[in-house]
Amino acid sequence: MQFRPYRHKAQYYETDTMKIVHHSNYVRWMEEARVDMLEQMGIGYEVMEREGVLSPVLSVECEYKSMTRFPETVEISVRLVRYTGVRFDLAYEIRDAASGQLRTLCKSAHCFIDGSGRPISLRRRFPAWDKTFCECAESFR
Repeated sequence: MQFRPYRHKAQYYETDTMKIVHHSNYVRWMEEARVDMLEQMGIGYEVMEREGVLSPVLSVECEYKSMTRFPETVEISVRLVRYTGVRFDLAYEIRDAASGQLRTLCKSAHCFIDGSGRPISLRRRFPAWDKTFCECAESFR
């Protein structure tokens, strides 16, 4: 499964006094791209939450390569790099949309839980979702 990259135009409020995007905003952009990717899979947060499934962030990692400035637009590519049925890991490449220059490499880890915070196995409770996640993970190997 191939995902279209997510695009984000840097906003003025996301910058510091030098019109450089503050580093904390990249984590927000990762979330926007993740939400978009899950929607492209047909298993967006709205669908999951309607079924009582939550997917919290377990960890985030960013390696900044070059600066994004206002009002540049970036493209964020997301890859599902690991999926276990209970957890999944994503890798992100954030690039300037015009030049293709690499801005940031990021990673995030997530899990699936129910409303009480207990882990959920998609393999057992949502086999169709599990199949979709497996197919996506396989397509990036």
